[in-house]
Amino acid sequence: MAETPSVPYRTTGSTLLHPLSQLLGIPLDQVNFVACQLFALLAAFWFRIYLSPSNVSSVVRHAFATLFGIYFAVFCFGWYSIHIFVLVMMSYGIMNIASIPNIHRYSFVVAMGYLTLCHISRIYIFNYGILTTDFSGPLMIITQKITTLAFQVHDGIGRQAEDLTAEQNRLAVKIRPSLLEYLSYLLNFMSVIAGPCSNYKDYIAFIEGRHVHMKLLEVNWKQKGYDRLPDPSPTGAVIYKLCITFVSLLLFLTLTKTYPVSYIVDSQFINNTSFLSRLGYLYIVMQASKPKYYFAWTLADAVNNAAGYGFSGIDDQGNFHWDLLSNLNIWNIETATSFKMYIENWNIQTAAWLKRVCYDRAPWYLTALTFILSALWHGVYPGYYFTFVTGILMTLASRAVRNNYRHYFLSSKPLKVIYDIVTWFVTQLAVCYTVAPFVMLAVEPTIKLYK
Repeated sequence: MAETPSVPYRTTGSTLLHPLSQLLGIPLDQVNFVACQLFALLAAFWFRIYLSPSNVSSVVRHAFATLFGIYFAVFCFGWYSIHIFVLVMMSYGIMNIASIPNIHRYSFVVAMGYLTLCHISRIYIFNYGILTTDFSGPLMIITQKITTLAFQVHDGIGRQAEDLTAEQNRLAVKIRPSLLEYLSYLLNFMSVIAGPCSNYKDYIAFIEGRHVHMKLLEVNWKQKGYDRLPDPSPTGAVIYKLCITFVSLLLFLTLTKTYPVSYIVDSQFINNTSFLSRLGYLYIVMQASKPKYYFAWTLADAVNNAAGYGFSGIDDQGNFHWDLLSNLNIWNIETATSFKMYIENWNIQTAAWLKRVCYDRAPWYLTALTFILSALWHGVYPGYYFTFVTGILMTLASRAVRNNYRHYFLSSKPLKVIYDIVTWFVTQLAVCYTVAPFVMLAVEPTIKLYK
Protein backbone atom coordinates (compact mmCIF):
# COMPACT_ATOMS: atom_id res chain seq x y z
CA MET A 1 0.00 0.00 0.00
CA ALA A 2 1.42 3.38 -1.01
CA GLU A 3 2.23 5.85 1.75
CA THR A 4 0.18 9.00 2.14
CA PRO A 5 2.20 11.93 0.77
CA SER A 6 3.80 14.05 3.43
CA VAL A 7 2.48 17.59 3.80
CA PRO A 8 3.83 20.47 5.84
CA TYR A 9 2.56 20.11 9.42
CA ARG A 10 3.00 23.77 10.29
CA THR A 11 0.21 25.57 12.05
CA THR A 12 -0.33 27.28 15.37
CA GLY A 13 -4.02 26.41 15.22
CA SER A 14 -5.95 23.21 15.88
CA THR A 15 -4.45 19.89 14.79
CA LEU A 16 -7.83 18.15 14.82
CA LEU A 17 -7.91 17.98 11.00
CA HIS A 18 -4.33 16.77 10.55
CA PRO A 19 -5.44 13.31 9.26
CA LEU A 20 -7.57 15.04 6.60
CA SER A 21 -4.60 17.27 5.73
CA GLN A 22 -2.44 14.18 5.18
CA LEU A 23 -5.14 12.44 3.18
CA LEU A 24 -5.63 15.40 0.80
CA GLY A 25 -1.97 16.38 0.63
CA ILE A 26 -2.84 19.97 1.56
CA PRO A 27 -1.10 21.96 4.36
CA LEU A 28 -2.98 21.89 7.65
CA ASP A 29 -3.32 25.67 7.92
CA GLN A 30 -5.15 25.73 4.57
CA VAL A 31 -7.40 22.82 5.61
CA ASN A 32 -8.29 24.66 8.83
CA PHE A 33 -9.06 27.83 6.87
CA VAL A 34 -11.42 26.08 4.44
CA ALA A 35 -13.06 24.04 7.22
CA CYS A 36 -13.80 27.19 9.23
CA GLN A 37 -15.26 28.96 6.22
CA LEU A 38 -17.47 25.99 5.33
CA PHE A 39 -18.65 25.73 8.93
CA ALA A 40 -19.24 29.49 8.91
CA LEU A 41 -21.40 29.03 5.81
CA LEU A 42 -23.62 26.51 7.63
CA ALA A 43 -23.69 28.70 10.73
CA ALA A 44 -24.67 31.67 8.57
CA PHE A 45 -27.77 29.91 7.22
CA TRP A 46 -28.73 28.93 10.77
CA PHE A 47 -28.07 32.48 11.97
CA ARG A 48 -30.35 33.96 9.31
CA ILE A 49 -33.21 31.50 9.87
CA TYR A 50 -33.22 30.85 13.63
CA LEU A 51 -31.56 34.00 14.99
CA SER A 52 -33.35 36.45 12.71
CA PRO A 53 -34.17 39.91 14.12
CA SER A 54 -37.81 38.87 14.38
CA ASN A 55 -36.91 35.94 16.67
CA VAL A 56 -34.18 37.32 18.93
CA SER A 57 -32.81 40.65 20.11
CA SER A 58 -29.82 42.47 18.62
CA VAL A 59 -27.82 41.63 21.76
CA VAL A 60 -28.23 37.89 21.11
CA ARG A 61 -27.22 38.29 17.46
CA HIS A 62 -24.17 40.36 18.40
CA ALA A 63 -23.14 37.87 21.10
CA PHE A 64 -23.54 34.79 18.87
CA ALA A 65 -21.64 36.38 15.96
CA THR A 66 -18.81 37.45 18.29
CA LEU A 67 -18.39 34.16 20.17
CA PHE A 68 -18.34 32.08 16.98
CA GLY A 69 -15.85 34.51 15.44
CA ILE A 70 -13.52 34.21 18.44
CA TYR A 71 -13.77 30.42 18.27
CA PHE A 72 -12.87 30.38 14.55
CA ALA A 73 -9.87 32.65 15.16
CA VAL A 74 -8.55 30.40 17.95
CA PHE A 75 -9.21 27.24 15.89
CA CYS A 76 -7.28 28.57 12.89
CA PHE A 77 -4.43 30.43 14.60
CA GLY A 78 -4.13 29.10 18.15
CA TRP A 79 -2.27 31.31 20.58
CA TYR A 80 -1.28 33.68 17.75
CA SER A 81 -4.89 34.86 17.75
CA ILE A 82 -3.97 36.78 20.92
CA HIS A 83 -2.53 39.44 18.57
CA ILE A 84 -6.00 39.94 17.09
CA PHE A 85 -7.63 40.32 20.49
CA VAL A 86 -4.89 42.63 21.82
CA LEU A 87 -5.28 44.99 18.86
CA VAL A 88 -9.07 44.97 19.19
CA MET A 89 -8.98 45.86 22.90
CA MET A 90 -6.27 48.52 22.44
CA SER A 91 -8.36 50.11 19.71
CA TYR A 92 -11.52 50.01 21.82
CA GLY A 93 -9.60 51.84 24.54
CA ILE A 94 -8.64 54.53 22.02
CA MET A 95 -12.22 54.69 20.77
CA ASN A 96 -13.42 55.59 24.29
CA ILE A 97 -10.49 57.60 25.69
CA ALA A 98 -9.16 59.62 22.73
CA SER A 99 -10.54 63.04 21.95
CA ILE A 100 -12.79 63.19 18.89
CA PRO A 101 -10.43 65.52 16.93
CA ASN A 102 -7.67 62.90 17.26
CA ILE A 103 -9.55 59.61 17.46
CA HIS A 104 -8.95 58.73 13.80
CA ARG A 105 -5.24 59.62 13.97
CA TYR A 106 -4.51 57.58 17.11
CA SER A 107 -6.55 54.61 15.85
CA PHE A 108 -4.79 54.68 12.48
CA VAL A 109 -1.26 54.91 13.95
CA VAL A 110 -1.84 52.18 16.56
CA ALA A 111 -3.61 49.75 14.19
CA MET A 112 -1.17 50.19 11.29
CA GLY A 113 1.80 50.21 13.69
CA TYR A 114 0.76 46.98 15.41
CA LEU A 115 0.02 45.32 12.06
CA THR A 116 3.43 46.34 10.70
CA LEU A 117 5.25 45.01 13.78
CA CYS A 118 3.41 41.70 13.38
CA HIS A 119 4.34 41.59 9.68
CA ILE A 120 8.00 42.16 10.53
CA SER A 121 8.15 39.58 13.32
CA ARG A 122 6.23 36.95 11.32
CA ILE A 123 8.26 37.32 8.14
CA TYR A 124 11.81 38.21 9.14
CA ILE A 125 11.99 36.30 12.41
CA PHE A 126 9.96 33.17 11.68
CA ASN A 127 9.43 32.29 8.02
CA TYR A 128 10.81 34.66 5.39
CA GLY A 129 9.67 33.77 1.89
CA ILE A 130 7.03 31.26 3.00
CA LEU A 131 3.44 32.41 2.68
CA THR A 132 1.11 30.60 5.06
CA THR A 133 -2.50 31.06 6.09
CA ASP A 134 -1.63 32.88 9.31
CA PHE A 135 -3.00 35.42 11.76
CA SER A 136 -1.80 38.44 9.74
CA GLY A 137 -4.69 37.98 7.27
CA PRO A 138 -7.45 38.57 9.86
CA LEU A 139 -5.29 41.27 11.45
CA MET A 140 -5.21 43.11 8.12
CA ILE A 141 -9.01 43.01 7.83
CA ILE A 142 -9.46 44.12 11.45
CA THR A 143 -7.03 47.01 10.84
CA GLN A 144 -9.27 48.13 7.98
CA LYS A 145 -12.36 47.95 10.20
CA ILE A 146 -10.73 49.76 13.13
CA THR A 147 -9.55 52.66 10.98
CA THR A 148 -12.78 52.79 8.95
CA LEU A 149 -14.89 53.09 12.11
CA ALA A 150 -12.52 55.61 13.72
CA PHE A 151 -12.71 57.91 10.68
CA GLN A 152 -16.50 57.54 10.52
CA VAL A 153 -16.88 58.37 14.24
CA HIS A 154 -14.64 61.40 13.69
CA ASP A 155 -16.85 62.45 10.75
CA GLY A 156 -20.08 61.93 12.70
CA ILE A 157 -19.14 63.64 15.96
CA GLY A 158 -16.18 65.89 15.18
CA ARG A 159 -17.08 67.46 11.83
CA GLN A 160 -19.90 69.52 10.43
CA ALA A 161 -22.21 67.85 7.89
CA GLU A 162 -21.49 70.53 5.28
CA ASP A 163 -17.76 69.69 5.42
CA LEU A 164 -18.36 66.06 4.50
CA THR A 165 -18.78 64.46 1.09
CA ALA A 166 -22.12 62.78 0.38
CA GLU A 167 -20.62 59.35 1.11
CA GLN A 168 -18.90 60.49 4.32
CA ASN A 169 -22.16 62.01 5.49
CA ARG A 170 -24.07 58.81 4.76
CA LEU A 171 -21.56 56.62 6.62
CA ALA A 172 -20.83 58.99 9.54
CA VAL A 173 -21.31 57.42 12.99
CA LYS A 174 -22.75 59.82 15.57
CA ILE A 175 -22.52 57.61 18.69
CA ARG A 176 -19.48 55.65 19.87
CA PRO A 177 -20.23 51.91 19.80
CA SER A 178 -20.69 49.80 22.92
CA LEU A 179 -18.14 47.08 23.70
CA LEU A 180 -20.42 44.32 22.38
CA GLU A 181 -21.17 46.22 19.16
CA TYR A 182 -17.45 46.92 18.67
CA LEU A 183 -16.45 43.28 19.21
CA SER A 184 -19.24 42.05 16.98
CA TYR A 185 -18.28 44.41 14.15
CA LEU A 186 -14.60 43.41 14.30
CA LEU A 187 -14.78 39.72 15.23
CA ASN A 188 -18.05 38.39 13.79
CA PHE A 189 -17.79 34.86 12.40
CA MET A 190 -18.84 35.91 8.87
CA SER A 191 -15.73 38.01 8.27
CA VAL A 192 -13.13 37.33 10.98
CA ILE A 193 -11.16 34.81 8.88
CA ALA A 194 -11.25 36.25 5.35
CA GLY A 195 -13.15 39.53 5.52
CA PRO A 196 -14.29 41.54 3.81
CA CYS A 197 -14.26 44.91 5.53
CA SER A 198 -17.69 46.54 5.67
CA ASN A 199 -19.02 49.82 6.99
CA TYR A 200 -20.12 49.94 10.61
CA LYS A 201 -23.55 51.44 9.89
CA ASP A 202 -24.29 48.74 7.30
CA TYR A 203 -23.28 46.01 9.77
CA ILE A 204 -25.39 47.42 12.61
CA ALA A 205 -28.36 47.77 10.25
CA PHE A 206 -27.91 44.08 9.32
CA ILE A 207 -27.78 42.95 12.96
CA GLU A 208 -30.87 45.02 13.81
CA GLY A 209 -32.79 43.76 10.80
CA ARG A 210 -32.90 47.06 8.88
CA HIS A 211 -30.28 46.20 6.24
CA VAL A 212 -32.52 44.84 3.45
CA HIS A 213 -35.48 47.03 4.39
CA MET A 214 -33.43 50.23 3.97
CA LYS A 215 -32.39 49.25 0.45
CA LEU A 216 -35.93 48.26 -0.54
CA LEU A 217 -37.34 51.62 0.59
CA GLU A 218 -35.23 53.30 -2.11
CA VAL A 219 -37.63 51.85 -4.73
CA ASN A 220 -41.24 52.83 -5.44
CA TRP A 221 -42.81 49.36 -5.24
CA LYS A 222 -46.39 50.52 -5.76
CA GLN A 223 -45.34 51.85 -9.14
CA LYS A 224 -44.04 48.36 -9.93
CA GLY A 225 -47.37 46.77 -8.98
CA TYR A 226 -46.44 45.50 -5.49
CA ASP A 227 -48.84 45.86 -2.54
CA ARG A 228 -46.04 45.36 -0.01
CA LEU A 229 -42.26 45.15 0.12
CA PRO A 230 -40.79 41.94 -1.36
CA ASP A 231 -38.62 39.62 0.71
CA PRO A 232 -35.39 38.98 -1.25
CA SER A 233 -33.71 35.65 -0.54
CA PRO A 234 -29.90 35.31 -0.78
CA THR A 235 -30.08 31.59 -1.62
CA GLY A 236 -29.66 32.05 -5.38
CA ALA A 237 -26.71 34.41 -4.91
CA VAL A 238 -25.08 32.00 -2.45
CA ILE A 239 -25.44 29.02 -4.81
CA TYR A 240 -24.01 31.04 -7.71
CA LYS A 241 -21.02 32.15 -5.62
CA LEU A 242 -20.42 28.62 -4.35
CA CYS A 243 -20.24 27.43 -7.96
CA ILE A 244 -17.57 30.08 -8.66
CA THR A 245 -15.79 28.98 -5.48
CA PHE A 246 -15.77 25.33 -6.58
CA VAL A 247 -14.42 26.15 -10.05
CA SER A 248 -11.78 28.43 -8.52
CA LEU A 249 -10.68 25.65 -6.16
CA LEU A 250 -10.29 23.20 -9.05
CA LEU A 251 -8.25 25.75 -11.02
CA PHE A 252 -6.10 26.45 -7.97
CA LEU A 253 -5.37 22.77 -7.38
CA THR A 254 -4.43 22.23 -11.04
CA LEU A 255 -3.12 25.45 -12.62
CA THR A 256 -1.10 26.73 -9.68
CA LYS A 257 0.87 23.48 -9.35
CA THR A 258 1.27 23.10 -13.11
CA TYR A 259 2.62 26.63 -13.64
CA PRO A 260 4.82 27.57 -10.68
CA VAL A 261 5.87 31.21 -10.51
CA SER A 262 9.49 30.23 -9.81
CA TYR A 263 9.86 28.96 -13.39
CA ILE A 264 9.73 32.46 -14.90
CA VAL A 265 13.05 33.30 -13.22
CA ASP A 266 14.69 29.92 -13.83
CA SER A 267 18.07 30.58 -15.51
CA GLN A 268 17.71 27.75 -18.02
CA PHE A 269 14.21 28.92 -19.00
CA ILE A 270 15.39 32.52 -19.42
CA ASN A 271 18.46 31.58 -21.51
CA ASN A 272 16.71 29.10 -23.82
CA THR A 273 13.37 30.85 -24.41
CA SER A 274 12.49 33.74 -26.70
CA PHE A 275 11.26 37.05 -25.32
CA LEU A 276 7.71 36.56 -26.60
CA SER A 277 7.54 33.06 -25.08
CA ARG A 278 8.73 34.40 -21.74
CA LEU A 279 6.08 37.13 -21.94
CA GLY A 280 3.39 34.57 -22.74
CA TYR A 281 4.45 32.34 -19.87
CA LEU A 282 4.44 35.33 -17.50
CA TYR A 283 0.78 35.93 -18.43
CA ILE A 284 -0.09 32.24 -17.85
CA VAL A 285 1.69 32.15 -14.50
CA MET A 286 -0.05 35.29 -13.28
CA GLN A 287 -3.41 33.89 -14.39
CA ALA A 288 -2.64 30.70 -12.45
CA SER A 289 -2.01 32.70 -9.29
CA LYS A 290 -5.49 34.26 -9.27
CA PRO A 291 -7.84 31.33 -8.45
CA LYS A 292 -6.81 31.19 -4.77
CA TYR A 293 -8.00 34.80 -4.37
CA TYR A 294 -11.16 34.11 -6.37
CA PHE A 295 -11.82 31.12 -4.08
CA ALA A 296 -11.21 32.84 -0.72
CA TRP A 297 -12.98 36.11 -1.51
CA THR A 298 -16.02 34.56 -3.21
CA LEU A 299 -16.50 32.05 -0.40
CA ALA A 300 -16.28 34.86 2.17
CA ASP A 301 -18.89 36.80 0.20
CA ALA A 302 -21.16 33.74 0.12
CA VAL A 303 -20.86 33.32 3.90
CA ASN A 304 -22.04 36.89 4.52
CA ASN A 305 -24.88 36.52 2.02
CA ALA A 306 -26.00 33.26 3.65
CA ALA A 307 -26.36 35.18 6.92
CA GLY A 308 -28.53 37.75 5.11
CA TYR A 309 -25.83 40.41 4.84
CA GLY A 310 -24.72 42.01 1.58
CA PHE A 311 -27.95 43.05 -0.12
CA SER A 312 -27.20 46.01 -2.38
CA GLY A 313 -30.59 46.71 -4.00
CA ILE A 314 -32.27 46.03 -7.34
CA ASP A 315 -31.39 46.93 -10.90
CA ASP A 316 -33.61 48.45 -13.62
CA GLN A 317 -34.83 44.97 -14.61
CA GLY A 318 -36.03 44.25 -11.07
CA ASN A 319 -33.26 41.76 -10.22
CA PHE A 320 -32.11 41.59 -6.61
CA HIS A 321 -28.36 42.00 -6.07
CA TRP A 322 -26.23 40.69 -3.21
CA ASP A 323 -22.89 42.32 -4.02
CA LEU A 324 -22.55 45.00 -1.33
CA LEU A 325 -19.58 43.09 0.14
CA SER A 326 -18.22 41.51 -3.05
CA ASN A 327 -14.46 41.76 -3.28
CA LEU A 328 -14.04 41.22 -6.99
CA ASN A 329 -15.76 41.22 -10.37
CA ILE A 330 -14.08 38.44 -12.33
CA TRP A 331 -15.54 39.38 -15.71
CA ASN A 332 -14.41 43.01 -15.42
CA ILE A 333 -10.96 41.90 -14.25
CA GLU A 334 -10.38 39.56 -17.17
CA THR A 335 -11.75 42.03 -19.74
CA ALA A 336 -10.24 45.20 -18.26
CA THR A 337 -9.05 47.69 -20.89
CA SER A 338 -7.32 50.05 -18.46
CA PHE A 339 -5.18 49.76 -15.35
CA LYS A 340 -7.82 51.76 -13.44
CA MET A 341 -10.60 49.39 -14.47
CA TYR A 342 -8.52 46.40 -13.37
CA ILE A 343 -7.70 47.66 -9.88
CA GLU A 344 -11.26 48.94 -9.34
CA ASN A 345 -12.56 45.38 -9.72
CA TRP A 346 -9.81 43.59 -7.78
CA ASN A 347 -9.99 43.48 -3.96
CA ILE A 348 -12.86 45.98 -4.15
CA GLN A 349 -13.40 46.41 -0.41
CA THR A 350 -9.71 47.13 0.21
CA ALA A 351 -9.76 49.68 -2.62
CA ALA A 352 -12.81 51.29 -0.98
CA TRP A 353 -10.98 51.38 2.37
CA LEU A 354 -7.90 52.99 0.79
CA LYS A 355 -10.13 55.60 -0.84
CA ARG A 356 -12.01 56.41 2.38
CA VAL A 357 -9.06 56.66 4.75
CA CYS A 358 -6.35 57.95 2.40
CA TYR A 359 -7.24 59.08 -1.13
CA ASP A 360 -10.25 61.21 -0.09
CA ARG A 361 -8.39 62.75 2.86
CA ALA A 362 -4.72 63.14 1.89
CA PRO A 363 -3.80 66.81 1.26
CA TRP A 364 -1.40 66.05 -1.62
CA TYR A 365 0.14 63.23 -3.71
CA LEU A 366 -3.13 61.30 -3.45
CA THR A 367 -2.24 58.44 -5.82
CA ALA A 368 1.30 57.94 -4.47
CA LEU A 369 0.25 57.97 -0.79
CA THR A 370 -2.60 55.54 -1.49
CA PHE A 371 -0.29 53.04 -3.18
CA ILE A 372 2.28 53.38 -0.38
CA LEU A 373 -0.39 52.75 2.28
CA SER A 374 -1.55 49.71 0.31
CA ALA A 375 2.00 48.33 0.26
CA LEU A 376 2.48 48.95 3.98
CA TRP A 377 -0.86 47.31 4.79
CA HIS A 378 0.04 44.20 2.76
CA GLY A 379 3.33 43.69 4.60
CA VAL A 380 7.06 44.26 4.50
CA TYR A 381 8.19 41.92 1.74
CA PRO A 382 10.22 43.94 -0.82
CA GLY A 383 8.06 42.51 -3.62
CA TYR A 384 5.04 44.42 -2.36
CA TYR A 385 6.90 47.72 -2.67
CA PHE A 386 8.19 46.90 -6.15
CA THR A 387 4.59 46.20 -7.17
CA PHE A 388 2.97 49.27 -5.65
CA VAL A 389 5.68 51.72 -6.70
CA THR A 390 5.40 50.32 -10.23
CA GLY A 391 1.63 50.61 -9.87
CA ILE A 392 1.94 54.37 -9.32
CA LEU A 393 3.83 54.74 -12.61
CA MET A 394 1.43 52.43 -14.46
CA THR A 395 -1.60 54.34 -13.19
CA LEU A 396 -0.17 57.72 -14.21
CA ALA A 397 0.91 56.37 -17.61
CA SER A 398 -2.48 54.74 -18.23
CA ARG A 399 -4.26 57.96 -17.28
CA ALA A 400 -2.03 60.03 -19.59
CA VAL A 401 -2.54 57.69 -22.58
CA ARG A 402 -6.32 57.57 -22.05
CA ASN A 403 -6.64 61.36 -21.74
CA ASN A 404 -4.45 62.10 -24.78
CA TYR A 405 -5.36 59.38 -27.28
CA ARG A 406 -8.68 57.70 -26.50
CA HIS A 407 -10.82 60.42 -28.13
CA TYR A 408 -9.16 59.72 -31.51
CA PHE A 409 -10.73 56.23 -31.53
CA LEU A 410 -14.31 57.15 -30.63
CA SER A 411 -15.33 58.40 -34.09
CA SER A 412 -16.27 54.95 -35.41
CA LYS A 413 -17.14 51.52 -34.01
CA PRO A 414 -14.29 49.63 -35.79
CA LEU A 415 -11.72 52.08 -34.38
CA LYS A 416 -13.23 51.70 -30.90
CA VAL A 417 -13.01 47.90 -31.19
CA ILE A 418 -9.34 48.14 -32.21
CA TYR A 419 -8.67 50.50 -29.31
CA ASP A 420 -10.37 48.12 -26.85
CA ILE A 421 -8.41 45.10 -28.11
CA VAL A 422 -5.06 46.88 -27.96
CA THR A 423 -5.71 48.41 -24.54
CA TRP A 424 -6.93 45.04 -23.19
CA PHE A 425 -3.72 43.37 -24.38
CA VAL A 426 -1.48 46.12 -22.98
CA THR A 427 -3.41 46.28 -19.69
CA GLN A 428 -3.13 42.53 -19.06
CA LEU A 429 0.61 42.53 -19.75
CA ALA A 430 1.12 45.68 -17.66
CA VAL A 431 -0.69 44.05 -14.75
CA CYS A 432 1.40 40.87 -15.08
CA TYR A 433 4.62 42.92 -15.11
CA THR A 434 3.44 44.97 -12.12
CA VAL A 435 2.18 42.18 -9.87
CA ALA A 436 4.91 39.58 -10.54
CA PRO A 437 7.06 40.92 -7.63
CA PHE A 438 3.96 40.72 -5.38
CA VAL A 439 3.85 36.97 -6.05
CA MET A 440 7.63 36.37 -5.87
CA LEU A 441 8.08 38.55 -2.74
CA ALA A 442 11.89 38.76 -2.62
CA VAL A 443 14.34 41.18 -4.25
CA GLU A 444 16.57 38.72 -6.14
CA PRO A 445 13.89 37.01 -8.30
CA THR A 446 12.25 40.41 -8.94
CA ILE A 447 15.47 41.94 -10.28
CA LYS A 448 16.10 38.78 -12.30
CA LEU A 449 12.64 39.08 -13.88
CA TYR A 450 13.10 42.78 -14.67
CA LYS A 451 16.48 42.14 -16.30
